[in-house]
Amino acid sequence: MASAAAAGAPPGPAAPRARKSVTGTRRAVAVLFLLPALVLLGALVVYPIGYSIVRSFGTNSGHGFAGLDNYKTVFTDDGILTALKNNVIWVVFAPAVSTALGLIFAVLTERVRWGTAFKLVVFMPMAISMLAAGIIFRLVYDQDPGKGVANAAWVSVHDTFAQSSAFPMAHPGRESPLVPQSGGFVTRAAVHTGQPVTLPLVGVAPDKMPGDAHRAAAAHAEPGKVTGTTWQDFTRGKGVGRLGAPDPSELGYPGMRIEAVKDGKVVASTKAAADGTFTLPAAADGARLRLPAGNFREPYNGVEWLGPSLVTPAIIGAYVWMWAGFAMVLIAAGLAGMPRELLEAARVDGANEWQVFRRITVPLLAPVLAVVAVTLMINVLKVFDLVYIIAPGSSQDDANVLALELYRRGFAEGQPGVASAIAVFLLVLVIPVMLFNIRRLRREVRR
Repeated sequence: MASAAAAGAPPGPAAPRARKSVTGTRRAVAVLFLLPALVLLGALVVYPIGYSIVRSFGTNSGHGFAGLDNYKTVFTDDGILTALKNNVIWVVFAPAVSTALGLIFAVLTERVRWGTAFKLVVFMPMAISMLAAGIIFRLVYDQDPGKGVANAAWVSVHDTFAQSSAFPMAHPGRESPLVPQSGGFVTRAAVHTGQPVTLPLVGVAPDKMPGDAHRAAAAHAEPGKVTGTTWQDFTRGKGVGRLGAPDPSELGYPGMRIEAVKDGKVVASTKAAADGTFTLPAAADGARLRLPAGNFREPYNGVEWLGPSLVTPAIIGAYVWMWAGFAMVLIAAGLAGMPRELLEAARVDGANEWQVFRRITVPLLAPVLAVVAVTLMINVLKVFDLVYIIAPGSSQDDANVLALELYRRGFAEGQPGVASAIAVFLLVLVIPVMLFNIRRLRREVRR
């Protein structure tokens, strides 16, 4: 009976078979192929993170337990706090500027025929390593206008509107009638009409004299006028030339400004001719002649790009130069997939280009812009190469960032415990950005 019932009973469920993925690959095979990658991931990511966390609680010698001392140093040391402040500046400005420029470039290049060539040029810095880019911008920001491109351009613009003096090193020589006053020079005694005045100076190298300087000439007396000569009272050679009088080989100071001063007020002024001679009206009679400080202004040497106040913005500029092309390419890809009928419908309804850009283009590109901004945020949190190479030693403390401080503490100053604490702190800073990116990607998948 039992056998008959068993014979008539429906067959039981079949034994479970190995589950296959949608591609038909068995789970065991998938795990087998993933195993080398998992081993590498564990060796290169998981183990270093775990070791850094453990090491951050140890002493710098590695033979004792320091507790939270290393983390206390992270939040109290002035150098690390400066690095943290600079990291905040980097996170706020570098991704924002790079993304904004990438958006502008991507939108504008859609409207020009040579847009592809422009994108290629803007993206080209991405092919350069951080090391090479740092060396390039170290030269670009060089203080010497003869070497640094930035200062060469800046000095050219400045000198167009405020030309520097040709006589920055000029000063009175021996037995000179001039004495220093407020950065310039003034005659010891008052001058009078009909009596030529000599204003000799020295200190300008022969090869630095202006190109329009002519042979100095002695001034002639003129009734009712004050005349004189200002010149380079120096003849090359031993004992050659007369002191206090123009010699045939000596040059005048063309363009030197001379002022006649009475009771603290300028009553007349003029500029010396190419041979150094000058003439003042009768109003200068009884006045003292002054060579104002503007004649001896030091040449403008440009901006100290790598000084303490500008070094961080300057390095951020180098970063933007590299990564604006990356942002532009991603945003351009998003623009290519944008439905054009929405833009055309807005234009038909009377929207101008700015309204189309602000109310349609940017909102539709919001997911792409978020990807670019988050990627650059993660990237700048660990920026190291550019700061290390571009910032000179005198300004490196002012440009310091957490990744550079980690390197300095761990390798230059022999404090691996503090360096590990900085590494863990950097990891904690990156985690919220990563979680935000993961949540955003999941929302995109659900759509």
